[in-house]
Amino acid sequence: MQFDARYYPSPSRRMTTFGRRGMVATSQALGAEAGMQMLRQGGNAVDAAIATAAALTVVEPTSNGLGSDAFAIVWMNGELHGLNASGPAPQAATIEAVKALGHEAVPEHGLIPVTVPGAPAAWATLSERFGRLPFADLLAPAITLAEEGFPVSPLVSQLWEEAFESYSRHDDNTFQPWFETFAPRGHAPRPGEMWSSPDHAHSLRLIADTRARSFYDGELADSIDAFFREHGGLLRREDLAAFTPEWVEPIGTRYRDHEIWEIPPNGCGLIALQALGMLEQLGEEGRDPVETLHRRIEATKLAYVDGLHHITDRDDMRPSVEQMLDTQYLKGRAAMIGEKALDPVHGNPITGGTVYLATADAEGNMVSLIQSNFKGFGSGIVVPGTGISLQNRGWSFKLDEGHANALAPGKRTYHTIIPGFITRNGQAVGPFGVMGGFMQPQGHVQVITGMLDDALNPQAALDMPRWKWTKGRTVEVEPHFPDHLAQALARRGHHIVKQADSVSFGRGQIILRDSETGVLCGGTEPRTDAAVLPW
Repeated sequence: MQFDARYYPSPSRRMTTFGRRGMVATSQALGAEAGMQMLRQGGNAVDAAIATAAALTVVEPTSNGLGSDAFAIVWMNGELHGLNASGPAPQAATIEAVKALGHEAVPEHGLIPVTVPGAPAAWATLSERFGRLPFADLLAPAITLAEEGFPVSPLVSQLWEEAFESYSRHDDNTFQPWFETFAPRGHAPRPGEMWSSPDHAHSLRLIADTRARSFYDGELADSIDAFFREHGGLLRREDLAAFTPEWVEPIGTRYRDHEIWEIPPNGCGLIALQALGMLEQLGEEGRDPVETLHRRIEATKLAYVDGLHHITDRDDMRPSVEQMLDTQYLKGRAAMIGEKALDPVHGNPITGGTVYLATADAEGNMVSLIQSNFKGFGSGIVVPGTGISLQNRGWSFKLDEGHANALAPGKRTYHTIIPGFITRNGQAVGPFGVMGGFMQPQGHVQVITGMLDDALNPQAALDMPRWKWTKGRTVEVEPHFPDHLAQALARRGHHIVKQADSVSFGRGQIILRDSETGVLCGGTEPRTDAAVLPW
């Protein structure tokens, strides 16, 4: 039977998923299955999250890999914990050094934008503090997938093709290992085509056996160091060996009788909190859908202007997080929202590549975790013989010493990936997230307002047609965004651009727990090859 796995002439509809003993939601079904295996083996939500995250590096390499960064918010035994596993710039990465290599800005691809990857250390750190199963068991499903192969899913295939075309435009031989690893047949895998990576499986085994130390201070670190030295990169083994993920206190704001939590800077979750804080100051929304959309867009724009201008490594930020979330400050910002669209000064958001996952277990523990290579496969750099594709997080750094996010040795850059979490009266409601580069805070605002203002269930909140502010008064909308609302927003001064597809509008997951019955309710992204598995 011949068919096109990407062609769906009729609208599809997902139903909300319910479970009781556990749930895993993520952007690829085989990744979700890896996490569910851990729950069925007696593991907890953290074990499930780690197994899912590791499997996603195999089955969704278009968005993340062993060279990713990661953030997590964990609800464990009635308390909320945050983990920042984003790596710093190498010690050799100075503005002068990058300019001496002929760059006026940090390049998108190649060796220069690679910072210390944090994902493998995140898995080991989470497991050590909260996990129940042996760490090596958590990576076993990912190892099997990498070794035996898996049929590539439709959207992953599409993104793979785009990366193939992008990297083909480079004649630098440092990109050759990417093609050898991810396009060994001379093309990106097509939907349903099998793909495997024995090198990836070998690296996962080393990470499993050493609790990730091999990646930072062992065989894999040596391979990374040697490749960067050979080709003139800045990352060194010493940078890897010095890295440790940081436990942080999540930051939050109150919205519609709930508390919304994000990871503090250098993550950009502060943008979502600012936007929600402004909307809270404006009070309850009325029944006019145009006014509702206008207010949400304007609040998001104002928050983004602040975020893109101020957010960087927290120790280097001025003003402080507390000042940016100050009630009086947000009230003043909200007062700027009028009848017509504003034209903010800063900001030019771009799209990116990330995976998000949410897990829950029968004991009430829940995890919101996100990891990313940033733009698609990331830097395009794969360390030969390892299957390790490295992120390009340093691309966000500025080579302007006066900018808050100026490049400096050992500094963590502005980060687009943000896990979210909801509580109410000090009790967990659940994890949520919408991946997708600079779409992420906007996606957080849209799903939170969808659930708490529009009374939508998690699946319906993810199904809603999305908008995305890009710059000035320009707002992009999905192909199925209602025309009458787009026209009404245009009359308010918004420059509405309807996109041909939904690829750049993010991909989200939500799991909520009923406080009385303990029943789990999950939604998963209709814009990708996603799954939410209940137990």
